[in-house]
Amino acid sequence: MDTTEGCADHDHAHGYIHRKDDYLKRLRRIEGQARGLQRMVEDEKYCIDILTQVSAMTKALQAVSLGLLEEHLSHCVVDAARAGGREAEEKVREATEAIARLVRS
Repeated sequence: MDTTEGCADHDHAHGYIHRKDDYLKRLRRIEGQARGLQRMVEDEKYCIDILTQVSAMTKALQAVSLGLLEEHLSHCVVDAARAGGREAEEKVREATEAIARLVRS
């Protein structure tokens, strides 16, 4: 199965869909922060001020990541676990790898 397609099959919505607008709003804010960082570098602002903004942006991205992970676990992984079998194993492996990537970042 292509893991980019969402939950158990093509008929299921992604777990985060009910909060899609919230995620889009957060991501647009993060996009604005990235543009602000570019301007700060272009304007040769103080290093510590830039680093402070990088930290804020990193925390914002982490919040989005944790929210999406929670949604994935509570929807896609739980649904797959109920179904059992290979799909359940795949969803747990997928979630474990995603958590490992987040911890390393």
